[in-house]
Amino acid sequence: MLYLYLKALHIIFIVCWFAGLFYIVRLFVYYSETKDMPKLQSNILRDQYTIMTNRLWNIITWPAAVLATAFGIWMIIEMPAWLSQPWMHVKLLFVVLLIAYHLKCHQFVKQINNRTMTKTSSFFRIWNEGATLILFSVVFLVILKSTFNWIFGVVGLVGLSVLLMLGIRLYKRIRDSRK
Repeated sequence: MLYLYLKALHIIFIVCWFAGLFYIVRLFVYYSETKDMPKLQSNILRDQYTIMTNRLWNIITWPAAVLATAFGIWMIIEMPAWLSQPWMHVKLLFVVLLIAYHLKCHQFVKQINNRTMTKTSSFFRIWNEGATLILFSVVFLVILKSTFNWIFGVVGLVGLSVLLMLGIRLYKRIRDSRK
């Protein structure tokens, strides 16, 4: 029964963590777009986005990441047999990628705080899809518990990546045509 409670808490904090990651990158997009605005408007919005970024990052995203990781480790302690499963090895690889993604986002938060952000909004629109690809990969691995169809998984991820990039380009064209 303990394992099921740990699993429920792990899932809850994973949802919170991803919500924070998806929204923080949207804030990066909005912050980047202030570069092209008049100085007064840019300063006001940058101050507001900095406050929003710090609250989201420090109050929701970091705590959710720590708690999701802690409950995940606790689940493995309770069920060490999972570590003998090939799909779990692949999942843990994606967890490492997620942590690296999170830490890179942390660097971007620091850049916002120091007013040294140089990346464009287009960069962040693409960057945001990294978390999407990790989420899709992990959910399918955990639900299917199979690495047998890894080739199909890779092809599916590549296909999803292509669709996401096409969507981003289409959105950019629509946005640019309205200017």
